[in-house]
Amino acid sequence: MIIPKKMDIANLPTPIQKIEFKGAKFLIKRDDYTGVELTGNKIRKLDFILADVKKKKADYLFTSGGDQSNHARATAIAARQIGVKTKLFLWGKETKNSDGNLFLNQLVGTEIVYLSKKEYDNVNNIMLKESKRLQKKGHKVYITPSGGSTPLGLWGYINFINELNEQKQLPKIRGLASAYGSGGTAAGMLLGSAMIGSNVKIYVVNVLDTPEFVRAKITELVEDAISDYKIDVKVNYNNLILLDGYSEEGYKNITNEKLKIIKEFYQSTGILLDPTYTGKAFYAYYENFLKNKKSSNVMFIHTGGIFGVFPKRKKYIEA
Repeated sequence: MIIPKKMDIANLPTPIQKIEFKGAKFLIKRDDYTGVELTGNKIRKLDFILADVKKKKADYLFTSGGDQSNHARATAIAARQIGVKTKLFLWGKETKNSDGNLFLNQLVGTEIVYLSKKEYDNVNNIMLKESKRLQKKGHKVYITPSGGSTPLGLWGYINFINELNEQKQLPKIRGLASAYGSGGTAAGMLLGSAMIGSNVKIYVVNVLDTPEFVRAKITELVEDAISDYKIDVKVNYNNLILLDGYSEEGYKNITNEKLKIIKEFYQSTGILLDPTYTGKAFYAYYENFLKNKKSSNVMFIHTGGIFGVFPKRKKYIEA
């Protein structure tokens, strides 16, 4: 088995907290504590991706996402720390009054290309074309897709499973629940658990894409990682369970019903969830594992996203 190198930019291990909410007790893994400006699950993936960027001596790093992408923000800031320029290809419109993740991207001085939804559907080809243009000028460009979800990025959450094991949480818990955005977090947890012989269930709440696409994407990432890194393991894909239907309002929107649960959770525990990923995932988690129950042995993974709250602050207040 080939184990790739990493940068060690994430603050690890992240803590586990015992929480009680609406009469139900459960555990939450605080992956929002991986950093400050770098907060969230993306940093675990970037630990490995940035090591590869340095190894390949790239001076430009391209990635993509929505205009409030946590991954894009984390990439822009982390790349600055190693002296690499970034160019972000974002689904959204340029604004002078930027907020949240977009504000941080602009403040750190990254280059941003804004794309319409239709243009963003072709973002990988757009990034490739721009990389060829820069390479003709003597630059070396490294491209990573949205969410850092590549076979290399999966190692962030393969290590996450090892970390949970060292924290003596496996096999005490029955499952792990998190949001799905690009598949790398879920794929890493699924592969990592198979590698240590754990049958823990991986519950994913898709905030975009169909269940069929989500399952196919996660499976593809796992199989590519097994092939690329010569991992001798058989993955039980029955351990991947999709919780669908919790983002029908759309990726960039959230209902008042979900916001009320998010606010109540924040006011009860002091833990703030974002409107795109963790908020929707927690609402699904509450409905499936906490509602009318005394406890749950499924752990909730807080994957970060706090900066995404600020552009929606009026909705948060009014909910």
